Amino acid sequence: MTLLFWKPILFQLLLTGGGILVFGAGAAAAGNASRRLLFILTTVTILSATLAALLINGGTAPFSGMLDTGLYARFFNALFALTALTALFFSHRHAGLQPVAGDEFYGLLICAVLGMSLVAGATHWLIFFLGFELLSLAFYVLIAFCRNEPGYEAALKYLVMGMVASGFLVFGIAMLYSATGSLQMPVSLGAPGKSGGSPATLLAIGLILTAVGFKVSLVPFHLWTPDVYQGAPTPVTAFLTTGSKIAVFAGLLRILLLTSDWLWAHCIPVLWILAAATMLAGNIAALTQTRLKRLLAYSSIAQMGYAAMGLLAIKSDRGLAVIFYMTAYALMDMGAFGAIATCCTSKDADMDDLNQYQGFGYSHPWQGAILTGCLLSLAGLPPTAGFMGKFFIFKDAFQAQYTGLALLGIVAAILSLFVYLKVIVTLYMRSSEKTSISGFGVAARCAFAVIVFGVLWLGLFPSFWLTAISRMTAL
Repeated sequence: MTLLFWKPILFQLLLTGGGILVFGAGAAAAGNASRRLLFILTTVTILSATLAALLINGGTAPFSGMLDTGLYARFFNALFALTALTALFFSHRHAGLQPVAGDEFYGLLICAVLGMSLVAGATHWLIFFLGFELLSLAFYVLIAFCRNEPGYEAALKYLVMGMVASGFLVFGIAMLYSATGSLQMPVSLGAPGKSGGSPATLLAIGLILTAVGFKVSLVPFHLWTPDVYQGAPTPVTAFLTTGSKIAVFAGLLRILLLTSDWLWAHCIPVLWILAAATMLAGNIAALTQTRLKRLLAYSSIAQMGYAAMGLLAIKSDRGLAVIFYMTAYALMDMGAFGAIATCCTSKDADMDDLNQYQGFGYSHPWQGAILTGCLLSLAGLPPTAGFMGKFFIFKDAFQAQYTGLALLGIVAAILSLFVYLKVIVTLYMRSSEKTSISGFGVAARCAFAVIVFGVLWLGLFPSFWLTAISRMTAL
């Protein structure tokens, strides 16, 4: 077995080796020097893995074609790594007031990225399930990392919901195997002779979609989301709401693109209902929230509804609009939660109550401007990435003849304006409350610079990104 055999999975190997090194260094070192060392090791690990994903051609898929190492998987691997790096930078200063950094935190962050890469690249149901579980296990611990009552409650809720989702997934995979006799995704999903006309196949896909719905917070599987987002450390929430959801959507895109015509015809009404309910319920629930993290939690639910609407057009555009939208979503939501992470005021809690943000745009202009820009992008206003993302989603929905769903999406987008404008009004049109916050830090400044550039670049010049995505969407 030569070194070339391992070349296609260099991204996963670098993460695995880096994670083991971080855990080992954390066990051997102690104090602030240990924290700085672990931060550097984790940064180097994730950056090297990103370069491997971007520069090294995956070649032939290894392990009997169980894991995709082509352009599709490499694109998402790089996106996961950059998302993790941004969350890592936000946690650097945040950990000064709250115990959010240690060898476990850094090692589990790397493990989560590894799980995401397996979910997005899996072409075999066993790899998909292993990635699904590795991703979940890492977040079970990360959510409870602050060791306080809200964190424990959030972790318990996520644990229970995660176990339920895993049960649905493994039972669905078992049913699919019994119906088709194969665990290879292209065979079990795309062969008309094996998947066509089988009630067991329909039940299997229903169970798998239920598991995916839990992970990406589609209505009615979304009830855990606001409590978990509020109780988890804010950098962890930022990574959970972006990286994990993008990973599961990447896996779902592959699953739906591989389905036979008969199976896809049965998926359409389910996706239609899920998208409509998620868009409307997320925005309506967000209207009444008085805590910013819960408001953003319901906002993220609504955003997943828009992405689910884009799934209905993937047979014609190969998922181009959904991938663009999820990339924009990663920038928008990471920036919003990152702004909250830099507003940590005490060891007990983040700055979360909306009343604490009265006049915040004047007392802390840079953080207020970044938060405002990300909220406007989430609302879909030009010239931001969110506007272009929604434009492509709605355009594809109209072209695919889902006019009713697209109109519901427009109504939901109008409702979302009231959600985000409520926060902006609080930032700039209410009397100021003097609040001492932890500040940016060099690492957070770098992360914000990338986010601001990305939000504006995708909004003003989307054609480059669309071309890059279109080249790698052929699975």
